[in-house]
Amino acid sequence: MEKLKIKNLYDLSHTIAKPLFDTIEYPWEALPKIKDFILELGETLDSEKFDKIADDIWVAKSAVVAPTASLNGPLIIDENAEIRHCAFIRGSAIVGKNAVVGNSTELKNSILFDNVQTPHYNYVGDSIYGYKSHTGAGTIASNLKSDKSLVTVMCDGEKIPTNVKKFGAMIGDFVEVGCNSVMNPGTVIGRNTSVYPLSFVRGYVEENSIYKRLGEVAQKR
Repeated sequence: MEKLKIKNLYDLSHTIAKPLFDTIEYPWEALPKIKDFILELGETLDSEKFDKIADDIWVAKSAVVAPTASLNGPLIIDENAEIRHCAFIRGSAIVGKNAVVGNSTELKNSILFDNVQTPHYNYVGDSIYGYKSHTGAGTIASNLKSDKSLVTVMCDGEKIPTNVKKFGAMIGDFVEVGCNSVMNPGTVIGRNTSVYPLSFVRGYVEENSIYKRLGEVAQKR
């Protein structure tokens, strides 16, 4: 489906992971490749801008990392990013420029584009968040179906196979997700869309829209 393609969700000029996305068509195809991409890219980073603080962990000198944060590799934290108190980064993650990983937020096998904010008690698993997207407190990107089967994306009444078992949310640029929302496995949210707090989201949500509850798009912008 055309609307699910990377080019219709993300501006790749706003991520250090652009070379990875240039090799694929749909964003979830990046998920199995994130770890190896980080390991390769990390060794090429400018030592005047990045410190290698541990095995397979590269942190920009301008980034701010709370001493209580837990960092596990492979991991790249880009320039001016902020990792706050008790954040838990489990590895295979890229945190973009000026991005925020907030208090008690857990992040694994995910890419945050530049200026993404995932503050306060978020779970971000096997997900990609686009430029300047923001998720409110308590937002969950659920990444595994209860029956452990491969994830599909429901789009315009059609089930699109992804061939991955763990798949959280693909959030386009400038998306706002309200507090305590749950994005179920296989969620894709188009650019410039707002999701109401306490929402239960599944499948594809149209770009430039306001989402109120499961299956209901309140209006186009």
